[in-house]
Amino acid sequence: MSRLPGKRARPVLRGDRCSNAAVLPDELVFSALTRAVLRHGDFTSRNDLIEKMDTWTIQRNDHARPFRWTYDGTPLKEAA
Repeated sequence: MSRLPGKRARPVLRGDRCSNAAVLPDELVFSALTRAVLRHGDFTSRNDLIEKMDTWTIQRNDHARPFRWTYDGTPLKEAA
């Protein structure tokens, strides 16, 4: 850990730095699963939850479409 004056301790990054872009598709899928199945779900058992998640996953894969990207690459505005 490195310590800068007046700052919180941060880990020292060494070696190649990779972006989090590889995990973004996973986050999108889990977000959609949460909104479609988990958020307002009523499950009678653990097996019921697993069955509903499996059904959603199979149905989603049968009707798969690419995610629509809306970010155009312009810098984000700073919060006021």
